[in-house]
Amino acid sequence: MTQIDIDRIAFAAALEQAEKSQREGGIPIGSALVDPSGNVVGRGHNLRVQKGDPTAHAEITAIRNCGRRRDWHTLTLASTLSPCAMCTGATVLHRCKRVVIGENRTFQGREDWLKQEGAEVVVLDDARCIELMRAFIGARPELWNEDIGVP
Repeated sequence: MTQIDIDRIAFAAALEQAEKSQREGGIPIGSALVDPSGNVVGRGHNLRVQKGDPTAHAEITAIRNCGRRRDWHTLTLASTLSPCAMCTGATVLHRCKRVVIGENRTFQGREDWLKQEGAEVVVLDDARCIELMRAFIGARPELWNEDIGVP
């Protein structure tokens, strides 16, 4: 299995999670982690609205759903949106080697930090992710600002 195949699997799982969050009335961001064999080992979506938990971002939820592991450095993390500082910090802490990002037009997270720590960052600039976030931000700007810490 090639890295491109792994990226596709990870991104497809992340996008599915973003759509799930949207159907639940939450913030439409999804994430997934995939091992070198192409197995999705963790997936999650932003649950801030659903759970009332300000730390329940998609990447954090996906990492939590992986459970205890010792092979983080072999995993590819995919997110439909550029990871914020909190999610980047968790990704750096766990030394994920590759991060696939659906889009970074609606929000520019801490990709610089990921790269500084040696992660390979791939931005897909996916039109579905861009439209999903633009529609959400347009419809719920107050909730979006809450999510990214804007007073």
